[in-house]
Amino acid sequence: MKNLAEAAVTVDEAARTATAIPQFEGENSFSVDEAYAVQAMSIARRLDRGEKRVGVKMGLTSRAKMIQVGVDEVIWGRLTDDMRVEEGGSISMADYVHPRVEPEVAFLMGAPLSGDVSNLEAMAAVEAVAPALEIIDSRYKDFKFALGDVVADNSSSSGFVVGDWRAPDIDFSNLGIVLSADGRPVQIGSSAAILGNPVRSLVAAARMVARWGETLEPGWIVLAGGATAAHPLAAGMTVRSETQDLGTVGFSVAD
Repeated sequence: MKNLAEAAVTVDEAARTATAIPQFEGENSFSVDEAYAVQAMSIARRLDRGEKRVGVKMGLTSRAKMIQVGVDEVIWGRLTDDMRVEEGGSISMADYVHPRVEPEVAFLMGAPLSGDVSNLEAMAAVEAVAPALEIIDSRYKDFKFALGDVVADNSSSSGFVVGDWRAPDIDFSNLGIVLSADGRPVQIGSSAAILGNPVRSLVAAARMVARWGETLEPGWIVLAGGATAAHPLAAGMTVRSETQDLGTVGFSVAD
């Protein structure tokens, strides 16, 4: 029998120390359910160290992202306060293995949400929306992994930056997004790339967390997923994302 608890220690230590690990292959590979169990146990270790749960990230929600990693299934991961980067702040390359960044739309929950819900019910639970950036980082050597590896590794989530919140009365279903690095556009896309409409990602989040006995709690942040392919980060880089009608958000890479 696979030792899922041992695997959780492995992926948690890889993230904590920014150390690359081999892909879980052969008899050590995970089914998707096993991978989510590993993810849950690895995040529990973080909470035991004093981190606090602050939300959920959705992944593989754009066609560009699915093509980039070679899979076609929406996934989710867990966010903690230690993963949050201040808007306009900086990160260190030393804290990551293969860091990349992608532009997103973030939801701030105002009411609990879980299970099968409609778009209207999902939005009724939203207090605010904002432009966001997610820093993703696969801890696997040579960027080699299968879907189970990604899910076990907290769906590659490593950090996130959220811009100014605004009332969710805007039509954010098809907003233009430009991701720039050092002032140069490197990815151009639309919020429509997130499952056709970011609210569908929120609906999926409510459904998927319910399978693990969770609820999207008031005050939690839900990252809807990348609107474009992810862009590699490098020391000294300044990153900025501008979303039509929502605003801008950014950070820098110190070293």
